Amino acid sequence: MRFGPFELSSNLFLSPLAGYTNLPMRLTVRELGGLAWATTDLVNARSLLERNPTALKLVASAPADRPLAIQLFGSVPEEMRDAAIMCQELGAESVDINMGCPVKKVVKIGGGSAMMNELDKTAALVRGMVAAVKIPVTAKMRLGWDDDNLTAPHLAQVLEDTGVAAIFVHGRTRAQGFAGTVNLAGIRSVVAAVKHIPVIGNGDVTTPAAAQHMLNATGCAGVSIGRGAFYDPWIFRRTAHLVRTGETLPEPDFTERLRVLERHFERYCEFYGEDHGARLFRKVAPWYAKRFGPAKPFKQRMITIRSRADFSAAIAEYLAWRAQFCDEHGVLLEKFAPAPMIASFMRDPDEAEIYARESIPVPAGPIDTW
Repeated sequence: MRFGPFELSSNLFLSPLAGYTNLPMRLTVRELGGLAWATTDLVNARSLLERNPTALKLVASAPADRPLAIQLFGSVPEEMRDAAIMCQELGAESVDINMGCPVKKVVKIGGGSAMMNELDKTAALVRGMVAAVKIPVTAKMRLGWDDDNLTAPHLAQVLEDTGVAAIFVHGRTRAQGFAGTVNLAGIRSVVAAVKHIPVIGNGDVTTPAAAQHMLNATGCAGVSIGRGAFYDPWIFRRTAHLVRTGETLPEPDFTERLRVLERHFERYCEFYGEDHGARLFRKVAPWYAKRFGPAKPFKQRMITIRSRADFSAAIAEYLAWRAQFCDEHGVLLEKFAPAPMIASFMRDPDEAEIYARESIPVPAGPIDTW
């Protein structure tokens, strides 16, 4: 897959997820393999120009965190243009414009999903950004404001004419938030609307099979995964292998999950400082625990940690407690093992062996009201 001037190692992308897809998360997932491209948390263009410390933390990167896009939101053309220039100066390989965020504080300033309602104004803003930088400019959108205003196909045509290099589309409307099911036909309509640029599909992909199905059902050039990477940080490696070989790799075992959990935690401490990093990691650890089998005491203990010592003690306590559910080799007994991971967006009951009906939880934090 080509993306602007870049030839990518796969057609798999990490979606920006506010409060989670920070540098520690991106480095952890990249290290596991299969991921071609990642995007920062969404950052306010004005805050970035003002060099607000929080904004600068959101766009912080490292040599191993490449290639990288910085995602901007805002509605003032001059601010978005100048922020794009700043992103280029910071070394980003691309600038992504958030046109899909449904959060009120983003929409009320004319950013996020609100940009899908005023196409002429949006086109002028994007055109100014494209003209100002040499790196690719992309856009992340939803299917529309609501079911009566599915503007994504028309917006995609407009954006292609302005010079954007790619479009990322989440298969829900702004009104849906994360409720309901992803509309694959809606993503397919965006793919059909453009002539040359790649369209990357997004929404409810929690397994390699779901990613493969989205590619097949929509004709999209790639898949962007957000919440699914919290269930399975290995999903990019496993999906890339499935797409390349047709073979599904097994899920990682408990030892490997624990290793990556510990590495992820250490990166939080290095990046945010031990006290703040440990506190922030309280909302991350329970996502790993979803694949541990019995883990209630682990979750309860993790939300109290304040240091590396607390974290290590919590792990030790959990391992001692977990032993009662394991055989003599430390392997979880089958009756306590978590069910295989399954995706959630399919509407066809004939595919029930691959897709379940449960919705994917929305991580607590900045996006929990989406």
